[in-house]
Amino acid sequence: MKDKEKIYLLVLEDYKGIIYKVANTYCFDQSDRDDLIQEITIQIWTSIERYSGQYKWSTWIYRIALNTSISFYRKNKRRKDKTVDFNPIVEIAGMDQQNQEDENLQLLRKFIKELKEIDRALILLHLEGLESKEIAGILNTSQTNVTTKTSRIKKKLKQKFIDFKNK
Repeated sequence: MKDKEKIYLLVLEDYKGIIYKVANTYCFDQSDRDDLIQEITIQIWTSIERYSGQYKWSTWIYRIALNTSISFYRKNKRRKDKTVDFNPIVEIAGMDQQNQEDENLQLLRKFIKELKEIDRALILLHLEGLESKEIAGILNTSQTNVTTKTSRIKKKLKQKFIDFKNK
């Protein structure tokens, strides 16, 4: 096996959790999620020879996964805007699974899905426990911007919970 293949397989094994978390944040249906995961892994394969070691592997994987996901989400959104939605049928079939999840976790997921793509990426990284400096590196922005936006997003999410509970 060639070095590129060995490195690629090791990277996928070590960081598959990042890939799945990002894909789950941007795709809500299984077939789209599978397509996105495949696209992310292809992007990692095509980029692996350019990895310079400037960032940690996890930072590099997050960057590829998030950039690929945002592009995929935008293309997929345009396509879905032109198609008929059969989700109500699927949602009825999946109600048992939803009933098992904690209501607050369901709400948090719903509110995060409503955020802009970049804000969704930022809060995902924050919830993963990454420091603002590392998030800034992944999203190619300043640490101050990350801190400010994180605070605003948290306030927005908190307000959504308050509004929902007061209905």
